[in-house]
Amino acid sequence: MSDLEIRCEHKPSPAKLDVMGVEHWPIWKKEPSTFPWKYDQTETCYVLRGKFKVTPEGGEPQSFARGDLITFPAGLSCTWEVIEPVEKHYTFD
Repeated sequence: MSDLEIRCEHKPSPAKLDVMGVEHWPIWKKEPSTFPWKYDQTETCYVLRGKFKVTPEGGEPQSFARGDLITFPAGLSCTWEVIEPVEKHYTFD
């Protein structure tokens, strides 16, 4: 388990999302595409719709979809593959 592990909680409770203030976070949208990305800061996001895969550099692809609460660690280099148009709330720590 590395420090650059992507953490995902499937279907967190509405109460948890409320406490985190997710509905007040900005929204990011992306059409199907593939692109490299590097996280300079830790990002937490909650997927409202869509499907995508994130492949960490030298790692295995991980799939995400609606209802996932995901934490991408600072320093992570990866490739995003948006399969179905994505809409997600996000915040940086």
